[in-house]
Amino acid sequence: MPAPAVTAYIGIGSNLAHPRQQVQRAVEALKAIPASRLLAVSPWYGSHPVGGPAGQPDYLNGVACLQTRLAPLALLDALQAIEQQQGRVRHTRWGARTLDLDLLLYGNDIIDSERLSVPHPRLAERAFVLVPLADLAPTLQLPNGCSVASLLGQTATTGLWPVAGCHSDNDTPQR
Repeated sequence: MPAPAVTAYIGIGSNLAHPRQQVQRAVEALKAIPASRLLAVSPWYGSHPVGGPAGQPDYLNGVACLQTRLAPLALLDALQAIEQQQGRVRHTRWGARTLDLDLLLYGNDIIDSERLSVPHPRLAERAFVLVPLADLAPTLQLPNGCSVASLLGQTATTGLWPVAGCHSDNDTPQR
């Protein structure tokens, strides 16, 4: 008997190697994850780097909503395989990257394992995650009962700006 479908939310970010192309390729790769269906992708936002080394380029960020029958760790493996296919190298924590795919939410599950923490541990602090998540699911309740809208109301959105489409020749997330 197949596993029941779960709604998962995936954070998407890039600030290296043509970020617009990176996120577009990521969306296409998300469509190809086995036993899964891409339901929606948020608008894109530019943001200044949070933490990590100084001097990084600005990021392009969004969130995807995926319906999946994969178990959480199998989904994480699929996301990390996409990152690797797009040249992700893990040298510096919070450093610049070609692609970052974060499993933000997996249904209403709370997971705290060596490899995976869901909800994403910094979801409530990051406007570059909360704003696009609210675009997709403004009434969404997290497993702890907090709504995305209430978290967003408590989070500063300075350093975040909408980016019109990802089809422009201009590859930098300009304001």
